[in-house]
Amino acid sequence: MAALRAYIDAPFTGAANILGASVDEVKLIGSFLLSYPLAAILKRIPDKDPWKKNVFIIAVSLFYILGLYELWGGLLTLTYSSVATYLIAYYIDGSLMPWIGFTFLMGHMSISHIYRQIADDPSVVDITGPQMVLVMKLSAFCWNVHDGRLPDKDLTDAQKYAAIRKFPSILDYAGYVLFFPSLFAGPAFDYVDYRRWIDTTLFEVPPDTDPSKVPPTRKKRKIPRSGRPALKKMIMGIIWILAFVQLAPSYPFSFYFSDEYETYSLPRRIWQLYMLGLVTRLKYYGSWYLTEGACILSGLGYNGFDAKTGKVFWDRLENVNPWGLETAQNTRGYLENWNKNTNHWLRNYVYLRVTPKGKKPGFRATLATFTTSAFWHGFYPGYYMAFILASFVQTVAKNFRRHVRPFFLSPDGSKPTALKPYYDVVSWFVTQLIMSFTVAPFVLLSFKGTIAVWGHVYFYGIVSVAAATAFFASPARAYLSSQQKKRSRPALARTVSGDTPVLGLPNDLEKEVDDAIKEISEEIEEMRKNGATASMPSAQELRALVEEKLRKD
Repeated sequence: MAALRAYIDAPFTGAANILGASVDEVKLIGSFLLSYPLAAILKRIPDKDPWKKNVFIIAVSLFYILGLYELWGGLLTLTYSSVATYLIAYYIDGSLMPWIGFTFLMGHMSISHIYRQIADDPSVVDITGPQMVLVMKLSAFCWNVHDGRLPDKDLTDAQKYAAIRKFPSILDYAGYVLFFPSLFAGPAFDYVDYRRWIDTTLFEVPPDTDPSKVPPTRKKRKIPRSGRPALKKMIMGIIWILAFVQLAPSYPFSFYFSDEYETYSLPRRIWQLYMLGLVTRLKYYGSWYLTEGACILSGLGYNGFDAKTGKVFWDRLENVNPWGLETAQNTRGYLENWNKNTNHWLRNYVYLRVTPKGKKPGFRATLATFTTSAFWHGFYPGYYMAFILASFVQTVAKNFRRHVRPFFLSPDGSKPTALKPYYDVVSWFVTQLIMSFTVAPFVLLSFKGTIAVWGHVYFYGIVSVAAATAFFASPARAYLSSQQKKRSRPALARTVSGDTPVLGLPNDLEKEVDDAIKEISEEIEEMRKNGATASMPSAQELRALVEEKLRKD
């Protein structure tokens, strides 16, 4: 066994020495690249034998977990989560079933997070990453099974699509759990997508479609040709990884805690802080592009085609849009283009599930989503520092968009003015500047380290957000609103999607406070109706108490 282990590790050890990375990190990228030829083989397994595809998927994932990393304990961890979830979904009926599964999965993953934090070695690949992906897949699985037991009239269109009407076999379930192209880094996806992929109903062509517009396939396979889009993703993924390898040595974490960092001018320190975030993102861009490309090659990334032009879409599992993020002009656009599948999971399986049927999502939904997102990431203080600050940044950004941006549009809001391009450039610059400060704790992780680095740039992010918050709390806000009314700009309707938290972050803290007060006052009123005799404040009194407390703080 030792000789076999040395034989497997040899090429990765050599590459690690050349690149200056850890062996585990090189193995991870190697597994992403190896998934391409393996996905090509998977695609060529006859469609009429889906069980063979499942067996192949399971075998490859076992090789990755045990052959590459010897994660015997990690395999047991994934097995515990998967088997327990399968049994919970199968044997427990009723509305509590998904929450039981969710609580178990989050609790089990938290143990892994704690162990990883104690080890404190980011260069080592453990089972925490795959488990985070699995939590999304399996908690969604519980909800999909639950929805499959309900009549269609009680479900939304999205829930009808994802509902599991027939409980999967153990083999199909294991294939879904261990889908090797997305095993270590995602993307996560619903079981219905896996089921439709493996039985090829995902590739059915609508009747009366022009045959010349139908996506081309090879031989008797139903999966359209996916080699070219997969190759594009792979090439871009490699470019992102090479860019990371090239730039990372110039911006090591240790540099930001050194005396040298303090010697530079403030603009340069801010630039270096921006580069810290950018270099970190390059690593994720590369990883997610590579894993998505392998999913595309297998066929699972297929997302239909345009019946008029014949253009095939392969973005079903897109997890990141680097261009959209790096050119974002507001924080919501910045966050929406990052970790898209986690956003999908938080919205559909936390935010909307906490909300009682017939009601709009409110403070509780936002709080539950925020808490879930934070715990899902782990327990490093930096995560929570970034989340809390980002919540305030979101509110400030929304106030600017609501009260300042309209002045750069025509009175009816349909066309930009001549000054709008300048506003866009400034918005982009400020967004990137503020988010560089905000995401730094996510990279630095520790409380002490984050405070030290923030201090080197004079806490400009916190100062700016505080100043903007004070500005919009002043009479200036009313003045801007009055000027907008004079321009006769019609009010825009607020939509649920616009208010949905991105990555669990509340979109508007002021609104969340109002929602919290409203929900609490409604509960108080309900208690009064039920005979409660204790003296309880009215909604107006409750709001006054909250505002007074905020002023004191």
